[in-house]
Amino acid sequence: MRPQSKISSSWWDYTTLDPAIIQDAARLTGKDLEELSRPGFRVVMYDTLEDFYLAEALEYIDAWRQATADNPVGICGPIGPTEQLPLVARLVNELGINVSCGHFWGMDEWVGHDGKEVPLDHPLSFEKADRKLCFNRIEAGFPEENLHFPAADTQPYIDSWNSGVRCAVMQGGQGDIKHWAFNDPLRREGRYLDEPPSPAEYRKLGTRMVELHPITLAQNARTSGGGNITMVPSQAVTVGPVETWQAGKVSIWQAGTHDNPLGQRLTALMISKGLADSAVPMSLLADHSNVQFNYFRGGLGSCAVEMH
Repeated sequence: MRPQSKISSSWWDYTTLDPAIIQDAARLTGKDLEELSRPGFRVVMYDTLEDFYLAEALEYIDAWRQATADNPVGICGPIGPTEQLPLVARLVNELGINVSCGHFWGMDEWVGHDGKEVPLDHPLSFEKADRKLCFNRIEAGFPEENLHFPAADTQPYIDSWNSGVRCAVMQGGQGDIKHWAFNDPLRREGRYLDEPPSPAEYRKLGTRMVELHPITLAQNARTSGGGNITMVPSQAVTVGPVETWQAGKVSIWQAGTHDNPLGQRLTALMISKGLADSAVPMSLLADHSNVQFNYFRGGLGSCAVEMH
């Protein structure tokens, strides 16, 4: 039987792993991380935040430049990080990029007490942030019909992934609970009391409503709400592994502002070594054919003990 979580006994999470894996991850240096690259998994380091966020923004531009009327192409993007979004709009405007055949998928959205996606006037609305920081700034406009945001009625969003539009890249950040989008670990109950879902079982999950892990609530309160957990919804709608595996590339961006030094190392190690485990959802990308982890070198931090 797997160890009990040190975070919450009701949930699966990375503290239920073999301690040796966590210890190995904690020992990794920045150079060690770079050496984890293998076919299908690339680790890239950036020395400045300017270069980091510009490179992230350029993935949008590269996807939309491929798009034509006969071959529409899009990108699936996160809120967290967000610093790339104004750069995307500026690049489109300054370079005169034609986005008329480009598409964009939001990754996830909060769900309120009424069981519906939060409205655009909600302070934490992801759709609002995407529009405000990027799409409303594109001077020529972005086709409204080519913007796909997940909602409580998931079918239109799912249909957009099966409409003949190619997703060139799915971006993401990594949360404290080692998720991408809101693909959190599941509760430790019922058939998953002794073992979490197998990687193959978890990968069958598509876009869906989810209950969020307590760590996810705390993290979003910290990064977006001044630490006020009471304002963070406990449910969300998220893109799933099914759609993730439809993306030609998965590109994860870690500036050191969301996950911690151990987490940034742990998932890279597990993906590199093929250690897929749904208690660490990001590790399931070990089985995707084209994954890139992007790091700001100055945000790697250290796993050494330091008292404050």
